[in-house]
Amino acid sequence: MSTVYDCSDPDSRAAGLSAATSALKSGRLVALPTDTLYGLAADAFDSTAVNALLAAKRRGRDMPVPVLVGSWHTIDGLVFSVRPQARDLIRAFWPGGLSLVVQQAPSLAWDLGDTRGTVMVRMPLHPVTLELLREVGPLAVSSANVSGQPPAKTVAEARDQLGELVGVYLDGGPAEHAVASTIVDLTVDQPRILREGAVPVAAIAEVLGVSAEMLGDSGQRHR
Repeated sequence: MSTVYDCSDPDSRAAGLSAATSALKSGRLVALPTDTLYGLAADAFDSTAVNALLAAKRRGRDMPVPVLVGSWHTIDGLVFSVRPQARDLIRAFWPGGLSLVVQQAPSLAWDLGDTRGTVMVRMPLHPVTLELLREVGPLAVSSANVSGQPPAKTVAEARDQLGELVGVYLDGGPAEHAVASTIVDLTVDQPRILREGAVPVAAIAEVLGVSAEMLGDSGQRHR
């Protein structure tokens, strides 16, 4: 049976983080708040849990699951080679609403779906989720909704869609921005925007020292 923890109350927050940690380490799913939208989380290194996440969303392996991290430095262990452009964007926008698609380290023992050797990584700006990430390590996290349905802006919306498929719901209040992250693909020579969201393209272009037009928007959509 799933439990909702009100993270505005210190005691409930502590109990919720403890329950979420136990759930994730035992292969169960957790719904959590982020600075963009509510997320559905699994241990990134537990392939059975990641498959359960995909099943809960009714989503195929052709849409692999992004990864949330709890610090700037975690990316060094996940990425084949961190390009200077990635460092610049991380310094400018992490923690925050920017996701980076990078080449993953070939030694990683995880299965996030059909990634073709890439991974989408973000550090969220939300104290509850950052505390959880620092306790359990990288999490496979997708938006807390059934594919094709509206993304969840509150824990109630997440629970309405996912119900008992999730063991622990962490209620961090309404999503502050309720806008999905901006996605930048850094696996190609010229960085490109895959989705414009919480971080404006113009701000990314300024950090990279290019025009917004050079980044382009491929029109792809990720959740």
